[in-house]
Amino acid sequence: MDGTRRSNIKAGLRVAIVLKQDQRSGKLTEGVVQDILTKSGKHPHGIKVRLQSGAVGRVKEILG
Repeated sequence: MDGTRRSNIKAGLRVAIVLKQDQRSGKLTEGVVQDILTKSGKHPHGIKVRLQSGAVGRVKEILG
């Protein structure tokens, strides 16, 4: 599934995000979506979410 489309992302979904400080390295952080922060339906760099851990970043992979 595509992490750039808001319609693909729901609270409770397991995803891999890239944190702001990890954008250069591309290091991914896995977790469960708590809130969707991007308001638009699509974003070229990934939809911004807050994980249950409190981490905020853009979705790069949807794990299920």
